[in-house]
Amino acid sequence: MIEVRRADERHRGGDPEAGIDSRHAFSFGPHYDSDNLRFGALIACNEERLVPGAGFAEHPHSHTEIVTWVAEGELTHRDSTGRASVIRPGDVQHLSAAAGVRHSERNEGTRPLVFVQMWLTPSAPGGEPSYAVARDPTEPYAVPGAGATLRVLRPAPGERTALPGAPFRYVHVVRGEVRLADGTPGIPGSGDTLRPGDSARITGARGVELAGVTDAEVLLWAMES
Repeated sequence: MIEVRRADERHRGGDPEAGIDSRHAFSFGPHYDSDNLRFGALIACNEERLVPGAGFAEHPHSHTEIVTWVAEGELTHRDSTGRASVIRPGDVQHLSAAAGVRHSERNEGTRPLVFVQMWLTPSAPGGEPSYAVARDPTEPYAVPGAGATLRVLRPAPGERTALPGAPFRYVHVVRGEVRLADGTPGIPGSGDTLRPGDSARITGARGVELAGVTDAEVLLWAMES
């Protein structure tokens, strides 16, 4: 099964007066949707747009694996463990909240900031919080605590990329256009073109490929449960 969800179906949130524009792919905060709570281990895929000087004040998290991908600008992260870092396009940031951690996220640069933040449910609760940044990784980024792996795909026009097998696969288009291709006739969603902000939730389908329509950047989660 391939379920395509379009960018304009995302729930708009954030705080426009404070320079924060949020677009949620799943049930989130005051926007509750009992039919859209999660897909595999993924419980949030938020597109965030922050003007210079805007940000999220320190707030708590627990029992969540938080993975962030910056598309434009620079994200400044600080947390209650004393860590501080600046995340730039091409970096993968991973905060494992474990039993509890507090953090803040701000645009302390001079240009608009656009990032995608994804939350996953860990297989087991508790533990000590941890933090890591992979600078422009060339290999898939594993989140073993959630049984998930993130891949960054950049297909060129006409290039076809086979998606790895997994019980749950989630595709999010950051930029450009791609087309879903599936070897099984009659699969809903196969052949659809995905554009920035669009996503696809894939279960069971075999031989799924992404074909570049334009130069593109795509985030792909492969999840075991």
